[in-house]
Amino acid sequence: MIRVLVAEDQAAVRAGLVLILRSAPDIEVADEAADGEQAVALARELRPDVVLMDVQMPLLDGVSATGRIVEERLADVLVLTTFDLDEYVFGALRAGAAGFLLKNTDAADLLAAVRTVARGEGLIAPAVTRRLIAAFAAGPVREPRDAAVLDVLTRREREVLSCLGEGLSNAGIADRLDMAEATVKTHVSRLLGKLELRSRVQAAVLAQELGI
Repeated sequence: MIRVLVAEDQAAVRAGLVLILRSAPDIEVADEAADGEQAVALARELRPDVVLMDVQMPLLDGVSATGRIVEERLADVLVLTTFDLDEYVFGALRAGAAGFLLKNTDAADLLAAVRTVARGEGLIAPAVTRRLIAAFAAGPVREPRDAAVLDVLTRREREVLSCLGEGLSNAGIADRLDMAEATVKTHVSRLLGKLELRSRVQAAVLAQELGI
């Protein structure tokens, strides 16, 4: 069973999310949180597999709550966002969120996203990806990242990082590099630690920036 903590301040929206999640035989709603501080406290207490996190919440916003949950390694966080809140997407990305999903996502895609994140894989809704690319393109020119940061990686870890940059799943990387899926997970975990990254989504962004 995939245990999910639902963090959403609007009761009606939260009830709808819970209803969708409970419709899946392999997903259990561990609890519900109405604000960011409660989300962090419940994550510490319950250690769910996934926290479904709204970005706009009282007491502690979803981005800050995501940062605490990821830093303490309490759960993977799947962030719910909307088209007009790109600054939250960037903040959640920096905080280490494992996935980004639009609030108007249909039930089937929501359940699929939860399962993807629970497997330890990253996920960004296509519409969110387009907004991120547009925002990067419209922003100021940044100094390119120094590829020397990759010197700490083994050859195999570089290959895995390159696959992450292509958006491949663990199973996809395993097929591409002819490895066991468990071995892929080990490489991902090690390269995240060496590069001081919080999520495979951050790793994918780094791979794109460095063009590997």
